Amino acid sequence: MDEIDRRLVALLQEDAGRSYAALGEIVGLSAGATHERVRKLRARGIVRRTTVEVDPAALGRGVLAFVMVESKTWMGGSGEALAALPEVQEAHVIAGSATLLLKVRTATTEGLQDVLRRLYEVDGVSGTQATVVLETFFERPVSAAD
Repeated sequence: MDEIDRRLVALLQEDAGRSYAALGEIVGLSAGATHERVRKLRARGIVRRTTVEVDPAALGRGVLAFVMVESKTWMGGSGEALAALPEVQEAHVIAGSATLLLKVRTATTEGLQDVLRRLYEVDGVSGTQATVVLETFFERPVSAAD
């Protein structure tokens, strides 16, 4: 990745809705050259998808919790079962006292309790520990400039 690619990735992270002409104007390329660069970034897997950032609270998902999942067995193959729970936004296999770390968003704490109850239905889950977020200062995407 050269400096133009890095700048394009940063610009797309700021606003993925910008036109290729607008992006190209900022980085000093034509719309066609910019489109080709972005296409190559996608083909190389650097840009995985284009999305819109929404306010979870505005969509009725104002409760954010990080859940540590304990198990007696390896949970590396449980991705499908976890993905079936729509409230689970992220699932990570981790090292340490827990096996998995989940990012969960629900409308209420009762909804969080329901997710925790359903987690026990996933094969291997033997315990959970939830930490509810009271306030988020910021969330930051991975920077291509670093």
